[in-house]
Amino acid sequence: MSETPSLIIVEDDAAFAETLARSFRRRGYMVETCTGLPELEERLTGFSPGFAVVDLKVVGGSGLECVRLLHAHDPAMRIVVLTGFASIATAIEATKLGACYYLAKPSNTDDIEAAFSRVDGDVSTPLTVRPTSIKTLEWERIHEVLAETDFNISETARRLGMHRRTLARKLEKRRIT
Repeated sequence: MSETPSLIIVEDDAAFAETLARSFRRRGYMVETCTGLPELEERLTGFSPGFAVVDLKVVGGSGLECVRLLHAHDPAMRIVVLTGFASIATAIEATKLGACYYLAKPSNTDDIEAAFSRVDGDVSTPLTVRPTSIKTLEWERIHEVLAETDFNISETARRLGMHRRTLARKLEKRRIT
C-alpha cells in the first residue's frame, strides 16, 4: 500500500493555484496552497509535503526564499519553480537553493509532474543555434541582479545604474507568459 503523495503550491494568483491544486488532487495528491513566505512557514508546522510548486513572485518576498525554506525543511523534497518571469539567473539560483527543476509558464500538470521525476540532467537536450539578442542579455542581467538583491527594485536599479522607474517599466514590458 503506497502513501498518498503530498504537495504544497506557493502561488500568489489564487485562481491559478486552485486550478493547479484541483488538477493534482484528481491525480491523487494531497494538496495545500499558500500565497507566500509567511503563510508557507505557518503551513510547514503541521504539514510535511514530498513535493512543492513555487512561483518566483509571491506575497511578502521572493519565491527563491520559499525554495530555500522548503529545502531546509526537507532536503529530499522535490521542488519545481514555475514562473512567468523566467531567466537564466533565477533558474541557476533556484537550483542552487534546492529546486529540482525550473519551468516557465505556461506549463501544465503533466509538465510539472514530469519535472518532479527528473533526477538527473539530460545530455540530449539540444543546444540553441540562435545567438542571444541584446534584449535577452539585458533581461537576464536585470534578473541576475534582482536575485542578488532579493528582488529589491530600488537596489537593483542602483546597481545597474538606471532610474528605478525605468527598471520597473522594463520589468512590466518584458513579462514572459
